[in-house]
Amino acid sequence: MTSKISRETLYVAVKNILQVSQGKESERQESVELQIGLRDYDPEKCKRFYGSVLLHRLAVPQLKVCVLGDQQHCCQAKAIGVHCLDVEALKKLNKDPKLVKKLAKSYDAFLASESVIKQIPKLLGPGLTNAGKFPTPLTHRESMSTKIKILSTKKLLMEKMASLSVNVGHVGMHTEELTQNISLSINFLVSLLKENWQNVRSLHVKSSLGVPHRLY
Repeated sequence: MTSKISRETLYVAVKNILQVSQGKESERQESVELQIGLRDYDPEKCKRFYGSVLLHRLAVPQLKVCVLGDQQHCCQAKAIGVHCLDVEALKKLNKDPKLVKKLAKSYDAFLASESVIKQIPKLLGPGLTNAGKFPTPLTHRESMSTKIKILSTKKLLMEKMASLSVNVGHVGMHTEELTQNISLSINFLVSLLKENWQNVRSLHVKSSLGVPHRLY
């Protein structure tokens, strides 16, 4: 698919964002967002679309993931330094709402083995679901490292709205790395739209504390 945004336009915007961020003092590293405005979009006919794409560089490098796994997945998680809990550990929480809430707050996302994910409601109750962190399924045919990397990039989610924003990186990245992430994100988003670029009204990119830079 041909992009309507020149590489030079994107590169200049990213360079400006990074230069401005370097002059700020902040306790937390700013994230960089891609903001998309849509046109000719009917939320009643297209109530929801969802997608994820693996970016060249992690947009959320500090993402804390916990694997709720069977014996094989727990062994794999320990081997790559990822926190994990088996069924026995989950049973010890005894469906205590406070403990489940504490677990949900301790991690940004969860992965769960196919055999374990079916038991989550029985073991933990609705706590993870209420926190918006119900586990992502993990099969033995998938690479755990790749699955975690996808969780650390981005997800696109639209539901009854004509605009959205997605995390595409952070100000600690190099200009080239961030440019690649944004370019890949734009192309992926446009590919999800029914009429592709005809459904795009505007595109902006900005850091969390900075001003928007219009790309389209």
